[in-house]
Amino acid sequence: MSEILVVGAGPAGMMAAIKAAENGASVTLLEKMRIPGRKMMITGKGRCNITNAADISEIIRNISGNGVFLNSAIRQFTNEDVRTFFEGQGVATKVERGMRVFPVSDKAKDVVDAMVHRLHELDVRIETEVEAEHIQVQHGCVCGVQTVSGTCYQADVVIVATGGASYPKTGSTGDGYRMARELGHTVVPLRPSLVPLETEEKWVHDVTGLSLRNVRIGLLVDGKPAAEEFGEMMFTHFGVTGPIILSLSRTASLFLDGKHVVELALNLKPALTPEKLEMRIMRDFGIYRRKTLKNGLVDLLPHKLIGPILDFAYLDPEKPIHQVTAKERHRLVETLQEVVLTIKQTRPLAEAIVTAGGVSVKEINPKTMESKFVRGLYFAGEVADVDGYTGGYNLQAAFSMGYVAGIASARSGENA
Repeated sequence: MSEILVVGAGPAGMMAAIKAAENGASVTLLEKMRIPGRKMMITGKGRCNITNAADISEIIRNISGNGVFLNSAIRQFTNEDVRTFFEGQGVATKVERGMRVFPVSDKAKDVVDAMVHRLHELDVRIETEVEAEHIQVQHGCVCGVQTVSGTCYQADVVIVATGGASYPKTGSTGDGYRMARELGHTVVPLRPSLVPLETEEKWVHDVTGLSLRNVRIGLLVDGKPAAEEFGEMMFTHFGVTGPIILSLSRTASLFLDGKHVVELALNLKPALTPEKLEMRIMRDFGIYRRKTLKNGLVDLLPHKLIGPILDFAYLDPEKPIHQVTAKERHRLVETLQEVVLTIKQTRPLAEAIVTAGGVSVKEINPKTMESKFVRGLYFAGEVADVDGYTGGYNLQAAFSMGYVAGIASARSGENA
């Protein structure tokens, strides 16, 4: 029986341990935190968006960081397989807007508990509060792991599933990158992905907490369009966040690193042509013709946003509506459909939902997740240079990589 060590009890690590054990291996799961699945507990705002119900090609497209590398893994363990696995463990699932898949209970804890229960069923040894320090190698093959405390665990196979470098309080402190480098692997520079953005403009502080729905945001790099998203966003004391901001943040961080000028062009009324928007404004002005300009936009905009919009349009908020000229009205239309925010930086990597960068996928076998440099060494999950948009894509990637690594490592251990 092969001895397999899995380092990291996140989604990829737990799935790898489960599949390795199901395929006859003796498995020990090492976790530096007190309990497994700490980061999973907070995903999806504590609801755990386990996958996405889109077709496989769409899932791969939404794994913006090296999704093609995962083509084989995701086809081996699909989104339907993920749902079947959890439903087999008593966790019913449901599909929500954007094809996001959640547990019916809306509790991430149920997802984690299901995986831990399955690990116990398979007699996987779970060693918590054990921090791996070095992967031991002899003659080009893995032979074990040395921990920070000095304890050595012998193994035929080591699966590194230590996560990224975001949310370090959950245990994701980048240990896997260091261990991979020690063994000769290339670590693609780390960047925050799915992270809020800080703006130069100070007025956003005055609208902190304001959420907007059905808006469109274009990402501009040196004044040229680079990406676009439609959906929800929110203003914060430092800038902007929300689903569409997080989706744009990976591209934003890439260009910010290159010292480009990065801006967001916000269209507050993307469903309307300029002509129809002007007709809508004229209708509201007819209703509020005896009011001032700031009171004539109450049906069109959230109260907090009226002042900034009038300011951008160079319009006096106290001006009587019946005195507003056609030229001023055109200026208001243009402003409503393009509010430009300058991005000065992302929030820190520690606050990112996902880490972009990691162990180069060029050095990992996509069909097995085994290292191309060291026999018996496997990588799964966010430690590899793989990351996706919000919507369940990152957990799908982790589960698929863990599945493949678990099965392949059990089989390789038998042949070792």
